[in-house]
Amino acid sequence: MRVLAAMSGGVDSAVAAARMVAQGHEVTGVHLALSKNPQSYRTGARGCCSIEDSHDARRAADVLDIPFYVWDFAEEFQEQVVDDFVAEYRAGRTPNPCLRCNEKIKFAAVLDRGIALGFDAVATGHYARVVDNGSEVELHRAVDPDKDQSYVLGVLNQTQLRHSLFPLADTPKTQVREEAARLGLSVAKKPDSHDICFIPDGDTQGFLSRYLGTDEGDIVDADGVKLGIHHGSHNFTVGQRKGLDLKIPAPDGNPRYVLKIEPVNNTVVVGSREQLAVSILRGIRPTWTQHPVEGPWRGQAQYRAHGTPVDATISLQAGELVVELDEPATGIAPGQSVVVFDGDRVVGSATLAESH
Repeated sequence: MRVLAAMSGGVDSAVAAARMVAQGHEVTGVHLALSKNPQSYRTGARGCCSIEDSHDARRAADVLDIPFYVWDFAEEFQEQVVDDFVAEYRAGRTPNPCLRCNEKIKFAAVLDRGIALGFDAVATGHYARVVDNGSEVELHRAVDPDKDQSYVLGVLNQTQLRHSLFPLADTPKTQVREEAARLGLSVAKKPDSHDICFIPDGDTQGFLSRYLGTDEGDIVDADGVKLGIHHGSHNFTVGQRKGLDLKIPAPDGNPRYVLKIEPVNNTVVVGSREQLAVSILRGIRPTWTQHPVEGPWRGQAQYRAHGTPVDATISLQAGELVVELDEPATGIAPGQSVVVFDGDRVVGSATLAESH
């Protein structure tokens, strides 16, 4: 099988490529150039997509003795990920750029180009499992729960999954590093990436302010009483407690939290933790790993990349995903993705439009 190994420059993708070589596949490594000016992206080991990463990916390909190419996806990345990130914050929502990158770049644009060039599949270092049930393929959680990335892959459809390989599905991260060391890969001890790659200094608020400005607005309570001012509603997200800098304490002395962001009038609404609690989530633009499930059906919902899945009743109503949580949850913001599971099998995902 001709396999295109997406090599980010980290240990996971390097070992994934090595396993494809060991299995006898015809493997070609590819690294994605996601910035027209690479110096503007993160350097060092804090994030991904840095100049160092491209060098590390090439060195790994050399060790594995496979062809290696760099593909320029800077324009697509800017439009589909960076511009979308800014637009979502402008609208008062909280996006997940890594999930968006998986959906629009790594498993859409790259896969499309790879198939057009005659490759059979794309292999990545993601921690998730693809299971062939005979009629369809299913996306499942990885064996290592601490590294499981099924949440950020919940946007993939059946066609994409059929051409996706996740060689690390059954391996704990500690074993992956040990394997990299045995293979002589220099990335064996390279730290994992955690930050947003297109924000070089890690200052998300500063990055957004350069795009969206620092217009002063009101911070009010649920009754509309002004409690303070802010310098850009994009600096806040639902559930946030720190950074409000309110001079007027709550009557009960308890902390206040961001309940809602109203970008139209540049207002941030705050209230008690109890007012944050929601039990019904409505998601738009649902995607399905297999086929749409009308429901209602019993499953689990996860609304953060490293969050704990919670039991829920799930249904598809008028083209929207409706999730009724068994227990109220807090800190759920519009723009986040909700991914629904049946046990450890991913069923689908949607972008949260509202909760109540």
